[in-house]
Amino acid sequence: MTDPYAPPAPADVRIKARLYAGAQLRALRAAAHLNQRAMAARLGVSVSYLSQLEGDERPLTAAVTAALARHFPAALAGIEGEAPARRLVALGHALADPAVAPLPPGDVARLAEERPALADRLIALHMAKRAAEERVALAEEALTAGVGARLPWEAVRDWFHEAGNYIDPLDRAAEEWAERHDAETMLAAYGIALATDPREDAPLARFDGATLHLNAALPPESRRFLIANRVAALAFADPIAAIVAGSALPQPEARRLLAIGLANYAAGAMLMPYAAFRAAARSVRHDIDRLSRRFGTSFEQACHRLSTLQRPGAEGIPFYFCRVDMAGNITKRHSATRLQFARFGGACPLWHVHEAVAIPDRILVQHAETPDGVRYVSMAKGLVKPSGRFARMPRRYAVALGCEAAHAADFVYADAVDPRSPTPIGISCRLCPRADCDQRAFPPTDRAIAVEGDVRGVVPYRVI
Repeated sequence: MTDPYAPPAPADVRIKARLYAGAQLRALRAAAHLNQRAMAARLGVSVSYLSQLEGDERPLTAAVTAALARHFPAALAGIEGEAPARRLVALGHALADPAVAPLPPGDVARLAEERPALADRLIALHMAKRAAEERVALAEEALTAGVGARLPWEAVRDWFHEAGNYIDPLDRAAEEWAERHDAETMLAAYGIALATDPREDAPLARFDGATLHLNAALPPESRRFLIANRVAALAFADPIAAIVAGSALPQPEARRLLAIGLANYAAGAMLMPYAAFRAAARSVRHDIDRLSRRFGTSFEQACHRLSTLQRPGAEGIPFYFCRVDMAGNITKRHSATRLQFARFGGACPLWHVHEAVAIPDRILVQHAETPDGVRYVSMAKGLVKPSGRFARMPRRYAVALGCEAAHAADFVYADAVDPRSPTPIGISCRLCPRADCDQRAFPPTDRAIAVEGDVRGVVPYRVI
């Protein structure tokens, strides 16, 4: 019997049946190549408790559900359903914002389950806050640098960033294509011959309508990618054209650059098909050298592909990825994390990617903390593209890949950092509020400074 004097339950409270997921947990642990001890540590429970969960002797609790949302969001979607799992992951990100008083993971899970309408409002507020912060940062940087309208290259780079660096219809089409075809064989099927251009000043690739001419000095992985790129431009001409037409990019140069970028994206998805690449990445804890060997790609190509694994319901780790040249210019950038890159001017000098440029073929790792209190683990590697002759300088740059410290257990490079002492970094000096940084090149644009003639520090002013 119900109690007639009991107060009515709030409208958005949902009573959830106890959920037993032993078979799914066992399958998840096997797919992640974890023993029970490692899986229990990941979920924050004892080995005996995990055994009870896997044996359907205990139901999932809010704390275990929250741990699954942090470490295995795609698997949680398969257990609870996609909408509740995505709500829990998004709410966890929103309530991890330093501007919000933190909640224990179990409380976050209960809020998502029992007050879904309130959870959705909190998620929407957090997304609006982040969008506003990005607009303010962009406006400040543009005013500081005196930059007006975006150049075509910047417009395309921002288009990919706003798309989450994941193009679903193109990615799925390329994955399906890769199951049945080989790029070099298909090049011949299209009636295109393949030739090697021995000239020293030959471009990387040149297509004359009948023959694809490739530079003789190309390494095997670059050669494979350029063949895949040409096939992608032909095989996916219609979807690429449709995406470009709907992009709203005003400049014809930007639209042409977007078409090239989409063909590059499709080529990467053909060589590193989504599901296979994501599973391999998880099995080797995102060890980039091992992934490069397994899929026959370059180090940079594998890094870039890891930053695109954002398929709804089967997301990979949210990474940031960038490429930096010798002068500190960021020539590629994308972030699926809360870290945002400077669009104008230099990046933070304390960021290890700058050191990596000068030390080719060596991986540097870093544990860093941004002014908002978020911690990241990242790796950076300096790369050299030989010029082929003494009179021409080789291309030197570095790539960096990183994730929030919450994902450290799934990122092999985190094993080499000290979690107790993060390096304080910022976006750029003009946007960094830190008052005590001895690497500062410029004062922050939104803070006053005091100039004291009788006291001299590293810089001739003090940030107030």
